[in-house]
Amino acid sequence: MENIEILNEVHKGAKMGMESIDTIADKTEDVNFKKVLTSQYKEYKKIYDNSEILLAKHDGTPEDIPPMQNVMTWMGIQMNTITDTSNNKLADLMIQGINMGIIKGNEILNHEKDMPNETQKLVTDYVALQERNLDEMKKWL
Repeated sequence: MENIEILNEVHKGAKMGMESIDTIADKTEDVNFKKVLTSQYKEYKKIYDNSEILLAKHDGTPEDIPPMQNVMTWMGIQMNTITDTSNNKLADLMIQGINMGIIKGNEILNHEKDMPNETQKLVTDYVALQERNLDEMKKWL
C-alpha cells in the first residue's frame, strides 16, 4: 500500500466517524451522550485535518468516501433506529463502526512496515482514538 493510499484510508475513516456521529447525535436527546459524541467528533476532526495536511505534503489528493457507502451507512443507521433510539442502541451502532476502524488501522500497522514516521504516527493515533472511543461507548451499553 502506498503512503498516499494509507493516508486516504485514515482520512476516509475519520470522515466516516464524523458523519456517523452527526447522524447518531440527531437521534438522542441525552445531553451527556451528546457531549461524548461531540468530544469524539472533535478528535476525529483532528485526525481528518492531520491526514489532509500530510496528503498535501506528499502531493496527494484527499479522497471522499464513495457515495454509495455513505448512503448505505446512513440507511443502516436509520433502519436500525426506527423503533429504538436508546443510548444502548446508538452506542451499539457506534461500536460496530469503531470496530471496523480499529481493524483497518491495525491491518495497516501490521502489514505496512515501510511507511514514513509521520504516517505511522497518524495511523497509530487513529487506532488509539478508536480504542478510546470504543471504551467510552461500552459505558453506554
